[in-house]
Amino acid sequence: MLTDSDRVQVLSEALPYIQKFVGRTIVVKYGGAAMKEEELRQKVIRDVVFMTSVGIRPVLVHGGGPEINVWLSKLNIEPQFIDGLRVTDAATMEVVEMVLVGRVNKQIVELINLEGGSAVGLCGKDGNLIRARPQGNEAIGFVGEVAAIDTTLLHTLIKAGHIPVISSVACDETGQAYNINADTVAGEIAAALGAEKLILLTDIPGILEDRTKPESLIRSIDIQQARELIQRGVVNGGMIPKVQCCVRSLAQGVKTAHIIDGRVPHSLLLEIFSDGGVGSMLVASDYTNGSI
Repeated sequence: MLTDSDRVQVLSEALPYIQKFVGRTIVVKYGGAAMKEEELRQKVIRDVVFMTSVGIRPVLVHGGGPEINVWLSKLNIEPQFIDGLRVTDAATMEVVEMVLVGRVNKQIVELINLEGGSAVGLCGKDGNLIRARPQGNEAIGFVGEVAAIDTTLLHTLIKAGHIPVISSVACDETGQAYNINADTVAGEIAAALGAEKLILLTDIPGILEDRTKPESLIRSIDIQQARELIQRGVVNGGMIPKVQCCVRSLAQGVKTAHIIDGRVPHSLLLEIFSDGGVGSMLVASDYTNGSI
């Protein structure tokens, strides 16, 4: 148990990190075990409120796949996936919007407010925050991509001291709603805001040279190295879109991107307020041309 002296020492040692990031925007993609397990969820929420309390400006983007599956089952709709993407027909889209916007989003807002923060729940439709476009594969239905970001509302909320909590539902120019990958949304919002950091909370230690060996964690790579890992197959499966969204955000001006293990208690604070961190950090390089 920490003594009063220990607490004061910890706060004193945190001062340089606080000074470095005060006034800076950090976009966090919230999901995985850190969202599902109550003890981890409480620690993440407290980390976010702490960040606000010391002058950092967090923005949360969340998913909610498991919760969507629960409600689809209740409505006797069988979840389907193609290449890791949820097949989203009209009925499924209604459930996705109901769950992400009306349920999960407001639960996160409530938790932040109960911890002493001031959160505002949004989806891509609010203030024309996110303009969507079809992903291009008709077989997966209303799965979209980010066509444009309008940060006007976000800047207003952040300036007023609120924590934006964003679900990844948006619509196109006709008003048709689309389900967009939350990692992708987080990366595009981080780029549009000129964020200091993009942090993706995952259920793995980070980028692994050998995914069967947690000790093979790659602590830091640049854009070119990240692309090479994808080409070599070291980064594969569900990690590909995560690494790609990090690369895209870096290419658009985000200072650093991080893929960290949300199962580690207070992983957000460890990544921001320590030199070692708890995951993989991606940084920009001179090589920023070419498709991702």
